[in-house]
Amino acid sequence: MIEFHQVSKMFAGKEAVRNLTLHIEKGSFTVLIGTSGSGKSTTLKMINRLVEHDSGEIRFAGEAIESMDARALRRRIGYAIQSIGLFPHWNVARNIATVPALLGWPKAKINQRVEELLALLNLDTQLASRFPHQLSGGQQQRVGVARALAADPELLLMDEPFGALDPVNRQALQQEMLRIQKLSGRTVVLVTHDIDEALTLADQLVLMDGGEIVQQGRPVELLTQPANAFAREFFGRSELGVRLLALGRAGSAARRGEWLDGEPIAATLTLREALSQFIARRTDKLPVTDQQQQPLGVLHFSDLLRQQEAN
Repeated sequence: MIEFHQVSKMFAGKEAVRNLTLHIEKGSFTVLIGTSGSGKSTTLKMINRLVEHDSGEIRFAGEAIESMDARALRRRIGYAIQSIGLFPHWNVARNIATVPALLGWPKAKINQRVEELLALLNLDTQLASRFPHQLSGGQQQRVGVARALAADPELLLMDEPFGALDPVNRQALQQEMLRIQKLSGRTVVLVTHDIDEALTLADQLVLMDGGEIVQQGRPVELLTQPANAFAREFFGRSELGVRLLALGRAGSAARRGEWLDGEPIAATLTLREALSQFIARRTDKLPVTDQQQQPLGVLHFSDLLRQQEAN
């Protein structure tokens, strides 16, 4: 879907990105992570030409982006950012419809798409007539994501999209994005500095430092096989165990055919979250239910150790 070949970018005589080579597969959820100034946001913005690269080549769906009309390119790419950027004088429906309207979609098709996206992002249809200032921060961010998805883009770029949200809304939106990406098979590239968010979302993780890629691969590979001291320290040696647990789900580790009374946990809960439940409830067994709240099995505390060994 996206290919960088020896790409560099300079600002005020200083290299922000240096000789970057990166391939992002179609249908992947790729997360760019690193410290401030590592070049991750610049890398993201070069994909849709909000920032033009100085040298090298970037290809989108096999075509060099410098040979494409910038506006036409951006209409094939959704873009969601932390500040959301909703038009304050437009209601929710019109904000979501921004790109389809520019593309000349029929009104009936636009209305149908707005309704689909409100449902997809668990937003009440009554919100369609409200204005951004009448929404909560979490609702505004969901509308921003809906607008980015409105024209059914081939690629979705997200730059720190959940950074301003409280922990509850942030976690809920992360799960929504995972669900949407799995349903649609859409390619997503997200920038974050939050390690736990990156581990939750990524199937491909790209660690950057000083405008260069330090290491890339599956999250478990970066945690267990760090390329150098920087990678090892970035992910935190002292927290390696709990971060590995964040890669597993309660539903996958639960023992099927078993059940016990008590408040169940959801199959979608990470094993790291399950660990907190074990400690809070002072128990060594937890019942697990599936997405339909039906009994799935029982998670044993000792299963967490086996999950670590499997990783």
